[in-house]
Amino acid sequence: MPAISPMSETASDIYSKLYRQLYRIRRVEEEIARVYPTNKIKSPVHLSIGQEAVAVGVCEVLRPEDVVFGSYRCHALYLAKGGDLRKMIAELYGKVSGCAKGKGGSMHLIDSAHGVMGASAVVATTIANAVGYAYAVKLQRRDAVVVSFFGDGATEEGAFHESMNFASLKALPIIFICENNLYAIHTHLLQRRKSSNICERARAYDMRAERIEGNDVLRIRDRVGSAVNSLRSGEPGPFFFECMTYRFLEHVGPNEDFHLGYRSREEAEPWVKNDPVTTIGKLIHSELRRRIESQEDAEILDAFAFAEESSFPDECELYTDVFEA
Repeated sequence: MPAISPMSETASDIYSKLYRQLYRIRRVEEEIARVYPTNKIKSPVHLSIGQEAVAVGVCEVLRPEDVVFGSYRCHALYLAKGGDLRKMIAELYGKVSGCAKGKGGSMHLIDSAHGVMGASAVVATTIANAVGYAYAVKLQRRDAVVVSFFGDGATEEGAFHESMNFASLKALPIIFICENNLYAIHTHLLQRRKSSNICERARAYDMRAERIEGNDVLRIRDRVGSAVNSLRSGEPGPFFFECMTYRFLEHVGPNEDFHLGYRSREEAEPWVKNDPVTTIGKLIHSELRRRIESQEDAEILDAFAFAEESSFPDECELYTDVFEA
């Protein structure tokens, strides 16, 4: 593991913070997977189980005024940036107390008060949104960093290339995070293109790009933290990171999918063995770990109870938040 960067916090403090976030996200999604077959959750769910290290490592070095934009696999990002857990679960239940009043569901989480500027079910669309926000930040001379999260499949969309070119041309204060889990739904990266290194595409737009191997939350925190510090000190952006990771469950839904034949359990084995939740958990004292788990479990139970007890939207909500051209 990489060394902890010199900071006011001790290594133990950092491990504890990271573990709390990793455990929180994992347990939230495990509970979503448990509840999903009951039909109480009213939208499809794209779970981040296995991929938590990316969102946690990045968001741990961000400030409240920094903003993030995500893809439809956005639970981990939403929670890592401080999104309201109660509102998230209520949104999945389709309840009016949800973060989008029950109208967006799992793929459209937003909590602008905590810098979560929204996710989208349409691949690559929020990349352009993030670039536009970063342009505004630069024009307004604000001390904020923008981070755009997307999957490897998004790098094959036109919006990705247009956005990368504009961000580089305008030297924007943005960090691009590609969560490369090797698959666009059921198709492996090397079935879609000859080269496996997505960083090459970023470098073609004359921006600094780095691949981070191993699903390593500490290395992600360290390398992205350096980029954030560079942007805050006035160094022109953008930065690009290809974070290698792996989802443990199916593309959409709460189950495993190895029986479909497009990937094997043997391929997943090394990733599961190097599970970031377990890896970081081993670095903190068992008593502290149990205390963290107990606190998070209680909050998660409360959030699901809140969602259960909340009301569905009234019919009049069909006609609110609707814009006419």
